[in-house]
Amino acid sequence: MTKVLTWPEVELGDVIDLFDSKRIPLSGKERSTRQGKYPYFGASGVIDYIDDYIFDGEYLLVAEDGENLNSRKLPIAFWGKGKFWVNNHAHILRGKKGLANTDFIKHWLLQANISGYITGAAQPKLNQANLCRIKLALPSIETQNAIAEKLSNYDNLIENNNRRIAILEDIAQSLYREWFVKFRYPGHEDNPDADGNAKLVDSPLGQIPEGWDVKRLDDYVILQRGFDLPKKKRNEQGSIPIYAASGINGFHDEAKAKGVGVVTGRSGTLGVVKLVLEDYWPLNTSLWVKEFKGCTAYYAYYLLSSMGLERFNSGASVPTLNRNDVHGNPVIAPPQDLIDKFEEIVAVNHRQINVLERKNKNLKQQRDMLLPKLISGQIELSGVDDV
Repeated sequence: MTKVLTWPEVELGDVIDLFDSKRIPLSGKERSTRQGKYPYFGASGVIDYIDDYIFDGEYLLVAEDGENLNSRKLPIAFWGKGKFWVNNHAHILRGKKGLANTDFIKHWLLQANISGYITGAAQPKLNQANLCRIKLALPSIETQNAIAEKLSNYDNLIENNNRRIAILEDIAQSLYREWFVKFRYPGHEDNPDADGNAKLVDSPLGQIPEGWDVKRLDDYVILQRGFDLPKKKRNEQGSIPIYAASGINGFHDEAKAKGVGVVTGRSGTLGVVKLVLEDYWPLNTSLWVKEFKGCTAYYAYYLLSSMGLERFNSGASVPTLNRNDVHGNPVIAPPQDLIDKFEEIVAVNHRQINVLERKNKNLKQQRDMLLPKLISGQIELSGVDDV
């Protein structure tokens, strides 16, 4: 049923409690001496982990400054849950009891155009006064609760899938370390040393299992610089992911790399290696594996991830990865049958990951389609099916 609902307009400051006065910023130097388990939040999320906390509970954090207020590449409103610390670049708030559902406020902010409340050209800022002046149409607390629950169902499913993805990735990563770093691979007990471990011999990379070898990285993969995106195509939407240095940076209607592949940062962000399970466009800020030799993308991904590629930085002001420097790097070369067995196992994990990622993509599309309509009262909750 389509019906535009009329809800009373309020100012955000009248329906929230603010906790900005409790914020305490710490410099990078201070944090380096206080490393610990508690999240340290900035304008766009967790930026460090330290040894103490200021807040304990569930709070909504809203970016106070930064380019992201305009670009919205990351959410401008996000949860801080449990024990955590916040610097002075994020507002901390909760909905007033009986007036505003904090989760409803979060979802409203995620879809709202608040550009009129943001000041500063070079450094965008949403100060506390302007945050409190933001006007929104607010339904009854009962309606807010129901809408927030509906939207949170999508978020919870997505988060559950993300946890399953993390577990599958950790299993595969642990298997790589167990076999190719700790040398506890299938059959290592067939030729053991006195302690029952794989018998090791000297090599240019230290001790490695007897029968293994040392090769160059380009004996396994050939890296190539990514491609410029034609200007006339930059605003064109499509379903092909564009991979920049740190990950997906939009979509395109054409692929430059076909099938399962591996991409990593070339300039700016180094050392972030991605396993891509579909056709994609590697951008010019990335390197992509043009050719696999004696392995597939699965082994190459874990091999490249284990190398610490950021150490090959050859740039002064902008971190840069020279593929020729990386190609010549010596790497441990296990027997081919062991590589094949590893790839067979982890391929199953990553096929499951791919299914979960596609589910999340569909859930996000459904949620993002519903979000502005529910939050603004364009559709009634009774007309929305359960997820």
